[in-house]
Amino acid sequence: MNFTTRTQINFNKVADKVLAAILPNEEISVNFNAEETLFVRFNNSKVRQTTSVEQTSLEIRVQFNGRTADASFNLTGNTEHDQAQGLKWLEILRKEIATLPEDPYQVPMTNNGSSESAHTGKLLAAADVVEAIVTPAQGCDFAGLYTAGPLITANRNSKGQSHWFATESFFMDFSIYNGQKAVKGVYAGTEWKQTDFVKQLESSKAQLALMDKPKKVLQPGAYRTYLAPGAVAEIAGMFRWEAMSYNAYKQGNSSMKKLADKEKSLSPKFSLRENFGMGLTHRFNSLGELAPENLDLIKNGELANFMVSSRSAKEYGVTGNAAEGYEGPRSMEISSGTLAKEDILKELGTGLYLSNLHYINWSDRPTARITGMTRYACFWVENGEIVAPIADLRFDESMYDCFGENLEAVTNFQDVDPEVGTYHGRSFGGKKIPGMLIKDFKFTL
Repeated sequence: MNFTTRTQINFNKVADKVLAAILPNEEISVNFNAEETLFVRFNNSKVRQTTSVEQTSLEIRVQFNGRTADASFNLTGNTEHDQAQGLKWLEILRKEIATLPEDPYQVPMTNNGSSESAHTGKLLAAADVVEAIVTPAQGCDFAGLYTAGPLITANRNSKGQSHWFATESFFMDFSIYNGQKAVKGVYAGTEWKQTDFVKQLESSKAQLALMDKPKKVLQPGAYRTYLAPGAVAEIAGMFRWEAMSYNAYKQGNSSMKKLADKEKSLSPKFSLRENFGMGLTHRFNSLGELAPENLDLIKNGELANFMVSSRSAKEYGVTGNAAEGYEGPRSMEISSGTLAKEDILKELGTGLYLSNLHYINWSDRPTARITGMTRYACFWVENGEIVAPIADLRFDESMYDCFGENLEAVTNFQDVDPEVGTYHGRSFGGKKIPGMLIKDFKFTL
């Protein structure tokens, strides 16, 4: 019996036991997360650490008399023990809930239906991982983390709701170095294709070779700039930081407030949506509500929808769209355009080619200004040819400018930028992102 089947059986038996112990006027929900992951860490093209992790956890939420309490704990796989732990935590929550104030915006539990989705991947066999990665990496200082295996989440509640999502995926998050010079790459998916990994690695090696040229030091100012998908992905991540939150908008904290109020607009070339059809994560949220498979957030430069949780819907008297409590996109896609890969340097002409950015943060939310630094494989281009790597630059730019009137072109291809977080456990989700050509991108240092 494989890990996914085994954990599903144990989860359902524990959930059955907990939900059956419900008292009058109580509402109970359980959220489940599990993973079986192989971790292999590389440095200098050698294996430095290999670890296999199996973990499962259960969160119980109790709602009673307008009050809410929740707690989470790890499961062992021993059904009788896990059931006893579930009942123990249920009693602890009942005692806690009696001490809590009433929550005026509590969302009552409902039956949002049932769903079950399981995606079987084609992953490398554990015995083949080292050869598949180290052999093509020979001749360079290769460092990174390979993770792979089943990733599972589920939700049930006392109203009869039941959701299950399981997928088998991997990512190889890597950098290759030449002294202090580096190029970063990520290869991810549900099916390992050796030729695709080698092709991406060879592209990174070619960029690293360009880093051998003397660095060009640029003065602060506005430069014509191509943002590769990896750089756009870093900026796009800011849409999860309250930018698309309806609650943040109502409280005046959303950086897209001027867009919503039609004081500003973005380029007609810019469209952003939530797209669960990419299969990067599950549609149901922690309440078990099923989000629309596709939801336009920004359409042709105009705001189409905010992310609205059921809590915000109740507080402000609007219709929710099954957003999570933090009201940020979980499966973000920025639409592609018409700029072909082979035409990027020619259309850029003279300016900056930025592969990656980091240290992104808001510098002024009301004007959607962001700041950050250039990072890996960033180059100066003259007359359509890369001539030199650049010394690090800090930018300070408004989304209303770079995604607005200064957005000249969007690539006709998109890259998948997976969530590579492993704190406490592997993360679901990711983004599908094109590259963008910006007329004037502003640098301050």
